[in-house]
Parts: sequence; C-alpha cells; structure tokens
Amino acid sequence: MKSVSSTAGKQPVVPRKYLVTFILITSLFALWGFANDITNPMVAAFQTVMELSAAKASMVQFAFYGGYATMAVPAALFIRRFSYKSGILLGLALYAVGAFLFIPAAEFQQFTFFCLSLYILTFGLAFLETTANPFILSLGSKETATRRLNFAQAFNPVGSLSGMAVASLIVLPNLISDRRNEAGEIIFPTLDAAEKAQIRLHDLAVIRDPYVAIGLIVLVMLIVIAITKMPRTDSDGPRVSASESLGRLWRNREYRFGVLTQMFYVAAQIMVWTFIIQYADNLHINKATAQNYNILAMGLALSFRFIGTYLMKYIAAPRLLAIFGIGATCCTLGAILINGFAGLIFLVAISAFMSIMFPSIYGIALGRVDERDTSLGSAFLVMAIVGGALMPPIQGTIIDMGTIGNMPAVNVSFVLPLICFLVVTAYGFTTSRLRLK
Repeated sequence: MKSVSSTAGKQPVVPRKYLVTFILITSLFALWGFANDITNPMVAAFQTVMELSAAKASMVQFAFYGGYATMAVPAALFIRRFSYKSGILLGLALYAVGAFLFIPAAEFQQFTFFCLSLYILTFGLAFLETTANPFILSLGSKETATRRLNFAQAFNPVGSLSGMAVASLIVLPNLISDRRNEAGEIIFPTLDAAEKAQIRLHDLAVIRDPYVAIGLIVLVMLIVIAITKMPRTDSDGPRVSASESLGRLWRNREYRFGVLTQMFYVAAQIMVWTFIIQYADNLHINKATAQNYNILAMGLALSFRFIGTYLMKYIAAPRLLAIFGIGATCCTLGAILINGFAGLIFLVAISAFMSIMFPSIYGIALGRVDERDTSLGSAFLVMAIVGGALMPPIQGTIIDMGTIGNMPAVNVSFVLPLICFLVVTAYGFTTSRLRLK
C-alpha cells in the first residue's frame, strides 16, 4: 500500500511508516462523528416524547458538549504523563460506558439520566479528540500537518452521516410520539396519561438502542487498538511543566484567537445541525423527513471537505478559511431573511462552507505552537467545543418565542450562527495577513 502523498511528491502527507497508525486513528474520527450527529436530532425527539420546551430539550447539547469542556484539560494532562495511545484507550472505555448507561436511562425514563449518560460519553470523546487531533498532526512533517488533519477529519462526516442515517431511518420514523393528524399537528399532547406512558416507554427504547450498538463497536475498536503497536511521536524532546506551556500558549496570538474562534465555530455548527429540524417543523415538515435535510447538509460537508483539502494545495489555509467564512455568512443571511422552502435550502447549504472550518482552525491555531506544548494546546481547542453547550439553549429560548415581529422566531434565531461565522471569517483574514507579514 502506498503512502498518501502530495501530487508534487515533495512531502508525503502520511509517511509509509505511519500509515497503519494513521488509518486506525482516522477511524476514530468517524466514531465521534456518529455520536455527535445521532445526538443532534435527539433534541427534537426528547422535546416531543418528554414534553419539554425547545430550551430545556437543548440541554441535551449542554450535557453533550459540557463533557468536552470538563474533560479536555484533564485528558491533555493524562496524555502528557502517559501517551497518545493510553489517552485513546481511556477515551474509548469512557465512550462505551456512557453509551451503555442509556440502558438504565431508558428504564427509569428520566431526562436527567439521559443527559448524565451523554455527559459521561463525551468524557470519552474529549479524550479521543484531545488525543487523535495532535496525534494525526504528528504523523509526518509540519508542512503537511493541516492537510493531513483535514484529510483525517474528512472521515468525521462519514460517521456523522451514519449517525444521521440511523436517526432518519431507524429512530425518528419509529417514534410514535411524532405521529400527526391530517392538519400536520402532533397528536401526542392530546392523549391521556396512560397512553402517553405506553408510548414514552416504546420511544425511549427506540432512542436507546443505537447508543448500545455503538457502545459494542467502540469496545471492538478498543481491543484492536490495544493490541496494535503505535509510534511514540508524543515523547520526542524534553518534558516541560504545564505552567511553562500555558505561558507560551497565552503569548501566541494566532493560538489565542484560534481557541476563541473554535468556540464560536462549534457553536455555529451545533446550532445549524440541531435546529434544521425545528426550521423544517415551522414549514410543517415532520421530523423524519426533516432529518433527510440534515443528511443532505452532512453530505455537502463531506464532499466539500475533500474539495477544500484539495484547494489547500493552491490556497493557504487561512485565506481559504476566510473565503468559506464569507460563503457561510451569506447562506445564513438567506436562512434568516427568506421565509419558506428557499430559506431551508440556504440553511442546508451552510454545511458546504462549514466543511473545512474545524480542522483548519485547529491546524492554523497549532501551526506555530511549540511542539512541547501541543497536547495542552490541543486540549484548549477541544475545550472550545463548549461553545456547542452554551449557545444552543439560547437559540432554543429564542425559538420558543414563536414569532418576533412579523418573522418566525426560528428564522431570527439564526442570527447567533451568523455572528459566529463573522468571527471565523475575521480569524481567516487576520491569520492570513499575519503570515504574509
């Protein structure tokens, strides 16, 4: 098998000696992509079956991304003491535990228990992302690091599409609580308590099963990685204290702005992909059909991730990030200002421009970070995923208003992602100018 390399042949994107490790670690990107994007439509599912407001249902995202914020720095400190491989194994173990906790959560029918399960599951995802991203960056030359990470991250949407497909084809169509009358209105709120209890028992089991299945797959991956020998690319050079690393990271302007930008980007991504269903619901489209638009959005993200990675051969990553930021901003404006099916299409199209943002911000921010500080630097970039916990409840609160002026509140709520994309665009332009100087 040949190593993945640039067309010019000057710098291999992945040297041959690291190829097996690269393939195994890249597969993890699909695993957390699945968890991310089967969870997004669960906000709408829990909203109906547990009879919650949009704001309270979005606490699913608060719990999910709050786990990243809690565990990212401890994960980095663990990796600094042990190794990338140890961090990955612990991450997979925590992922599996969180997934299996859905069994008692469904049994007790407690929304808080589901949130706790997701919180623990994302402890594992925090370990995986804090470990896998810098591990991929280290598997080759620094010159090809951002391209290598974009290539690996291209497999994240593969997992995301799988999660969306399971939600669309298995979970949402089988939710009895989402059945509607001829006028397109949900029947569930009109039923008596006994009927609701029976339906809730059924629907929570439907939600539970995919998490249990992915937990079993994660256990298999844990065993495979445990028995595979991997290079210690994290152990080169002298060890330094965390305080020294923090000092250098704080003085690095590109890195500081990058962490802030990543927080805004992840918030935008989660809001766009979570509330497509609510946007479609305002157009009287049921959840299962609306989830197909989420799948289309992820398909665009996947295809444009490969296109963007290719374009980075000719356009510097910061400049390309700025261009894609402008595209996302324009599409978001369309989703806000156009009420109807055309607005939904603009909302879906945002994903094409989001495609390169996470790995590009990540690679740019770490591009001029001292190699001794990479694990801790990576942790704060993963911790920035907390943006996905903070902003969706705010957007949910806006959506609960129903209308604002003469506009649907769900349209107006996308002002929040609009602000986020402006920050991303500014980071692209700023870092592009700094590197030109």
